[in-house]
Amino acid sequence: MPGAMPRLRSLLAALALGAAVVLPAAPRPLQAAPASATQLQALEAALNSGNDITPLLETGPGLDPTLMELRRRTLVRQFPDAQWQLRPGTPLRDGSPTVLVSVSGTRTDGATQYRLEANQVITLESSGGRINGQTVIKDQSILRSGEALPVKVQIPDAVLTGQRYDVDVLFEEPLDGAVAAGGIVALTPQQLAALESPDIQLGALGGGGLFKTVQAPLNPGSQTWAVLLVHPDGIVSTTKRVRVVADKSQLNP
Repeated sequence: MPGAMPRLRSLLAALALGAAVVLPAAPRPLQAAPASATQLQALEAALNSGNDITPLLETGPGLDPTLMELRRRTLVRQFPDAQWQLRPGTPLRDGSPTVLVSVSGTRTDGATQYRLEANQVITLESSGGRINGQTVIKDQSILRSGEALPVKVQIPDAVLTGQRYDVDVLFEEPLDGAVAAGGIVALTPQQLAALESPDIQLGALGGGGLFKTVQAPLNPGSQTWAVLLVHPDGIVSTTKRVRVVADKSQLNP
């Protein structure tokens, strides 16, 4: 497994891409119109065909077309067979439509194959001609190598400012004597913006997973966690974005 670690570090940054079509959350523009089904179909087709997506977009709240295209290209370099799906999701409490974004892909380095799965719930706004705004509601990515190694991610989607909460990622099957290691780190806004690979320090795991209690910032925003689990049968790494809100009513938008 140690020989796989340098290659893994070069791939961990891909997890920070999420589904590689969205940026950090921003306030939704007033009286914004949702993106149409035709626009979602065109964006999905462009993502999967490798065409430049910037003609479909324009700069707006939470949306930088140039950076979105850079993220897509970076992800495809890491996972050449990456495929996106954009589907309507459950509306928010105020009736705003959401979009389910998923991307999956594989990469082979020597004898090791990595598999990426990323899922997001977002809102997309439109000026009529192009998509010009977006907000991230949920965001999680998982990178695996080796055996299936099913894991359970128990990290909340949203917490209150200053709240202490649990960040738990555990193997769903008994270790049966296997020695596993793991680590967790909070990704900084600078790392997310620069698509930098996090430096995760590993320690021996007890109880079949990684269990940590953390504290949310005192101001609204978000925290993004990167977790790495190393098992004799393979590696699992996950990132999860946690919204930090000031009011209980915002926990479930």
